[in-house]
Amino acid sequence: MKARRVPGLAPDARFGDAAAATVEVRAAEVFAHADGVLDTGDIERVHNMRVATRRLRAAMEVFAPCFPPKEHKRLLKEVKHLADALGARRDPDVAIEELTGMQGVRGVISELRAEQDRGNEDVAAALQRVLEKNLAERLAALAQEART
Repeated sequence: MKARRVPGLAPDARFGDAAAATVEVRAAEVFAHADGVLDTGDIERVHNMRVATRRLRAAMEVFAPCFPPKEHKRLLKEVKHLADALGARRDPDVAIEELTGMQGVRGVISELRAEQDRGNEDVAAALQRVLEKNLAERLAALAQEART
């Protein structure tokens, strides 16, 4: 998955404006992949959302001085929690894909599918927390803080 271009990034851009634009774009990428992420038949969705969370985390860490420290720390923790849930779900996805078609591994694949289901429960819970805590709106507000 290729990262979206961040409009307005230029060598003469104010650091706070660059921070805001980057966090806005990277957050939008995360939420763009939320639809269908629980579908175990399309493992690229969870992969793409996980990559997007890593990009958002990196942007938040690079631009940390632009944001109010307490809110930045809280939001970064929430993004990391979502990324961890996605990572736990991704591991069995990869293993199942590698093992499918091999002889004598049905039992292992069965165990991995159960792990995948548990991972999906964690991702669903993490997504529910994201919605309940209005993470998208709070990230947008954080980005706006960098502009002021």
